[in-house]
Amino acid sequence: MRKHKIDIITLGCSKNLVDSELLMKQFEVNGFTVAHDPGKVNGEIVIVNTCGFIGAAQEESVNTILELEQAKNTGRIGKLFVMGCLSERFAEDLKTEIQGVDKFYGKFNWKEILKDVGKAYRDDLANERRLSTPSHYAYLKISEGCNRKCSYCSIPLMTGKHHSRPMEEIVAEARSLAKNGVKELQVIAQDLTYYGRDFYKRAALPELVERLSDVKGIEWIRLHYAYPADFPMDLLRVMRERDNVCNYLDIALQHISDRMLKRMRRHITKAETQKLMAEIREEAPGINLRTTFLVGHPGETDDDFEELKTFVRETKFERMGAFAYSHETGVYSYLHYRDDVPEAVKQERLDELMLIQQEIAAEKNELLVGKILKTIIDRKEGDFYVGRTEFDSPEVDPEVLINSDIPLKTGKFYRVKIEKSAPFELYGKTV
Repeated sequence: MRKHKIDIITLGCSKNLVDSELLMKQFEVNGFTVAHDPGKVNGEIVIVNTCGFIGAAQEESVNTILELEQAKNTGRIGKLFVMGCLSERFAEDLKTEIQGVDKFYGKFNWKEILKDVGKAYRDDLANERRLSTPSHYAYLKISEGCNRKCSYCSIPLMTGKHHSRPMEEIVAEARSLAKNGVKELQVIAQDLTYYGRDFYKRAALPELVERLSDVKGIEWIRLHYAYPADFPMDLLRVMRERDNVCNYLDIALQHISDRMLKRMRRHITKAETQKLMAEIREEAPGINLRTTFLVGHPGETDDDFEELKTFVRETKFERMGAFAYSHETGVYSYLHYRDDVPEAVKQERLDELMLIQQEIAAEKNELLVGKILKTIIDRKEGDFYVGRTEFDSPEVDPEVLINSDIPLKTGKFYRVKIEKSAPFELYGKTV
């Protein structure tokens, strides 16, 4: 156990990561050495930032806490604190079942950790972070919570209603990040497209993205987690007009069958979804669309799934993820529907849908062979430099493996000619 060392372990999404980065900065200015997701956990204090979205994520969080409880019992670590979404949602259950945790904190009261270890929270550094990502990109969270009431989703139970951050505060944070070398912003929220409807009484995302694109030093802005209903179409104009707004949009559709969209409480129809996809492609030519689908929701029939498969084949999303329904306590579907799709069927549908997407991804990537793409270098791995194009977000999208005769610098942009493709990666050379 190392004195004055804090180990922070982050589970779940990039929104959790931002919270961990804010907390790391506060500990650093209070004189601690801070490690994020270290290979060897041996801190005087260990903090687990948990995820509680679906069953698999909850299980990972609980297993991580139990492992660290054992490390504490053997003296390898000191105090053990737990924060984040799982702790927000199941604090009382966790306190009963896991005795070795010194204290549980929720999603929003993690500032109390500093007070509990005898340190002061620095309000003047409220928006400053110790980045855990490579120094050239950062996640920028523009809101918390969600006002949508999708049947399957537990996020509102943990994060509450949508709360937009003031535009000036977000832009100031972007300027600070750029000043410290960040060139690429991953703009994130539970629901980007709701931004401003609470604070400004209007859809303010297009204006926010315009203002972010004016920040000197920011070369790429990428948008994650849009909602299809009430989509702010003016955002597409911003994409067309601003060179540093990536021609990329992450918009979760979840399903296409009208039956399932209604049962999921998505407040959009199949026809409206198809129209929106066509308009996005028309208004932002060359856009790369990432989406997510949910299979195995209560009531999903073979016909519903076949309809989804047909839609995926016809729409040909550049990027796609999928997950199987998890019957979460407290959500609408848990209270009103029976979990009637067998787990084996859920997994079969998930595998089948992703196999279709693998073929589409291979076809899309093959079209890039011979093209020259602006690429940012994230790291070196073995004989290859690993980079991404404007159509690829860190962690979730394909990478470009570059064989270069000259040294390439991490965080720099290069023109890369694509020489070979695979379903989920590209190979190229700098030109």
